Amino acid sequence: MTFFMKVLACAVGVVAILIVLGTVVARPLATPAAASAGAEILLLANPIHTDIALPMDDEVRVAFADFIPAGLPVDMPGVEYLVFGWGGRSFYIETPTWGDLRPLPVLRALTIDRSVMHVSVAGLIDLSHPAVRPLAVTAEGRSQMIAAIRASFVRKGDAPVVVPGAAYGTDDAFFEAVGSFNALIGCNTWTAAMVRAGGVRTGWWTPLPQLLDLSIDLHKGS
Repeated sequence: MTFFMKVLACAVGVVAILIVLGTVVARPLATPAAASAGAEILLLANPIHTDIALPMDDEVRVAFADFIPAGLPVDMPGVEYLVFGWGGRSFYIETPTWGDLRPLPVLRALTIDRSVMHVSVAGLIDLSHPAVRPLAVTAEGRSQMIAAIRASFVRKGDAPVVVPGAAYGTDDAFFEAVGSFNALIGCNTWTAAMVRAGGVRTGWWTPLPQLLDLSIDLHKGS
């Protein structure tokens, strides 16, 4: 085995160990005090990305009313959910579908990129769909999650900063976000941080949707 192959094998082994530890080591370490769940949020996943969907009610409507001047129809009749995702600016904005995949956004996603928040409104979501996972949280936990999501936006004054002309359609918008995106601290680690703010335990480091989902199962009630 050449020196390069030995280094590569060692690197792969280290990453594998980190993935296992990141999934099985709980965050937070201490089990939260038991409390009755009074609300529900949704975890939406595809093979590489996760979003959080908050059921629309008065609390959510008031908390995110500042999206309306940016053209996001939060107050439109028929809106049942507000969906949030954090990610790398280049890949997220320039790759609305797999057919739009190009080398440069992928390269930036694998290195370091500025971050954005993607927000969309949605109607009814099929809770039985395999890409949808309902998570029970307390009313207090959901309020803390809402506060953590709001804190993820770059603001000018008290208004979130919209990315002009970056929407996929008429029911979504992109906003400038706090933090830098890279392959190690990406969209799924942001999602994990948000659900932890809501009182749901996850693994310490879950860079893939499958690892986040598995870690929630592992640490549920532990």
